[in-house]
Amino acid sequence: MQLTFWGAARQVTGSMHLLELSDGYKVLIDCGYDLDRSVEKTSPHPDYFFPFDPSTIDLVLLTHAHVDHSGNIPNLFRYGYDGQVLCTKPTFFLTEILLYDCALLNRKKLEYQRKTAKRNSAKSVYNADGIYLEKQVEATLENFVTIGFNKKFEVRPGFEVEFIPAGHLLGAAHIVVTVTENNQTKTIGFSGDIGRSNYPLLPNPQKMQEVDYLVCETTYGNRSHKATNESAEEILENIIYKTCVEVRGRLIIPAFSVGRTQAVLFVLNKIFKKNKLRPLKIFADSPMAIKSTSTYEMFKSELNEEARGFDQKHGSMFDFDNLHYVDNYKQSKQISNYHEPCIILSSSGMITGGRIGYHLQKNLGNPYCTVLMIGYAAENTPGHDLMTGKNSITLKGKEIKIAANIEVTDILSGHAGREDLIAFVKNQNPKKLKNIFLVHGEAESMEEFKTTIGALGYKNAACPARGESYEL
Repeated sequence: MQLTFWGAARQVTGSMHLLELSDGYKVLIDCGYDLDRSVEKTSPHPDYFFPFDPSTIDLVLLTHAHVDHSGNIPNLFRYGYDGQVLCTKPTFFLTEILLYDCALLNRKKLEYQRKTAKRNSAKSVYNADGIYLEKQVEATLENFVTIGFNKKFEVRPGFEVEFIPAGHLLGAAHIVVTVTENNQTKTIGFSGDIGRSNYPLLPNPQKMQEVDYLVCETTYGNRSHKATNESAEEILENIIYKTCVEVRGRLIIPAFSVGRTQAVLFVLNKIFKKNKLRPLKIFADSPMAIKSTSTYEMFKSELNEEARGFDQKHGSMFDFDNLHYVDNYKQSKQISNYHEPCIILSSSGMITGGRIGYHLQKNLGNPYCTVLMIGYAAENTPGHDLMTGKNSITLKGKEIKIAANIEVTDILSGHAGREDLIAFVKNQNPKKLKNIFLVHGEAESMEEFKTTIGALGYKNAACPARGESYEL
């Protein structure tokens, strides 16, 4: 049995791991967009997306919906895969939202390229960033099969899978694969993205049973979340008071539509239910956030005890007085004409697209505005520039001087910090565990985490390079 790492190998995005059994049966665990690679080609080709023949894959297992884990599945089907995708039911619904959004963005890119090609009398049109459209997404989703948490599912004789709650995002799972070959049984655990403890809405990650091999993410492998005695509720309440009450300004929160926005809305709901702050208009400006919030409502039984109790007491986790969901772009632009103190919640979290760019263009020069960054932003993104104290950022080719107040907190980061990652690994018996493969993190983070767990007795750990294979 062989395990090959084709994505999130010494980098953060593009999770994709290929498990090949002794009889040639091939299982792909995750199939995500690789946002770190920069490959220049003159025409689309399967090799841009996959270094293997997709038609040879027999099964796909999906840990959760985020596009760096799911975003390339339609391309897998486009280039020959014809099997099933197994995931939890909430993951299916959120993946549907995200893949259709990717298809819409692809369509817009394609239309732009066609117009550009027409102006330049070009003979061909090329889109290298994922070329599937809505039709391909629809065909892809027909092949999804959902299974419940904590139930062993026999895919075929000698091959079982189990999905274990991972926190991080609604429906997110650790996956344990049990393989029996030649009268020997081996277990392989795939962490997916590990959630943090005591996160709004989501239950704590569940422990994974002891396995023979472990694939573990390391996003925060070399750093902890900022220590604070304040809750997310207290931090947001203080920032709202300073921004919207003391100086009567506006608070802008860039947030990803799926997961992060729901956590923020829940925290805001709790704050305003206390009546300690006077009512403020809150604009949730993202069509995708509206859809994903409905999915969170649909699967409220999967949320943590606090969220379920709050919902039972107040009737909703995400719908409250003065909250306005903004659907179309015309309404979005009209928010700029609202001159009373308010809160604007819009995507994307790294400010790499979406409607947040327009709001920041209009407000970064306003000293009465505060921008609250609530999650990780990769280098070379406008979000990262804001978080690191730059005096200006570039949006849509224009340099914008920053007069607004910039606040940063990681209290709403959905990833496990260093201590939680260590706790996840320590659930494993170092005498039984044959190897740990560290993925989904920056190379420096992986190496430091490898040293950390090595000191705890986990000596057999590796940081696989892209395309590196291991016999299990």
